[in-house]
Amino acid sequence: MSEETTHQQVALVTGANKGIGRGVAEQLAALGMTVLIGARDPRRGEEAAAELRAAGGDAHAVTLDVTDPASVREAAQQIEERFGHLDVLVNNAGITGSGQVSPENAHDQVPSAVDLDTVRAVFETNVFGVIAVTNAVLPLLRRSPAARVVNVSSHAASLTLTSDPDGPFAALLPSAAYSPSKSALTALTVQYANELRKDGILVNAAAPGYVDTDSNDHTGFLTVAQGAAIVVRLAVLGADGPTAGFFSEDGPVPW
Repeated sequence: MSEETTHQQVALVTGANKGIGRGVAEQLAALGMTVLIGARDPRRGEEAAAELRAAGGDAHAVTLDVTDPASVREAAQQIEERFGHLDVLVNNAGITGSGQVSPENAHDQVPSAVDLDTVRAVFETNVFGVIAVTNAVLPLLRRSPAARVVNVSSHAASLTLTSDPDGPFAALLPSAAYSPSKSALTALTVQYANELRKDGILVNAAAPGYVDTDSNDHTGFLTVAQGAAIVVRLAVLGADGPTAGFFSEDGPVPW
């Protein structure tokens, strides 16, 4: 029995029933990985997994709400019982904050007028949810010979880009919720990378770009496949690959 047969690579992608997460799952499955479709809605998760299987991939749905500690624990337990290890974790689940709390004003994240409940909800998913999931599956990642963690961030996380009055983000309204949550996520990425460096676990953040998804009402100009490409590249890094980095398809993103 070959080494490849004895160690099937297993990847968990959170928020993978649609959008960038779905694109990442499709590409990882195409590379031969067993892909676990993390989704809050069991039906949507199973539908996505079934479609990946129909396309020839090895995919399974895992019910996972990153903001629910019991859901996170149960998902980690299911992965342990069925697979015994995890090679790739893609923390993709995220929200913009639009319509999460009070639909009539949740689009307004201007710092001076923002609803604090909106900020809390965004951080609960985009930051605290990442910590919860990562810590829950870290024992499984440690059983991999080459574990990789990719946190899906955004160009909006870049303090360099967003603070430039003449830069590409100058026309956007200031955000007290989404952008700071992604800045916190990139900072968190560095801290996990520093802790896990000695274990050979590479941890990086990815900025997919402006992708055509539900989260921006399909105003993005990149396809899901294009946005997923950098995430997948970071998920399959070799042993000499970077860690504690922040990358887009064009290369490193300034902090």
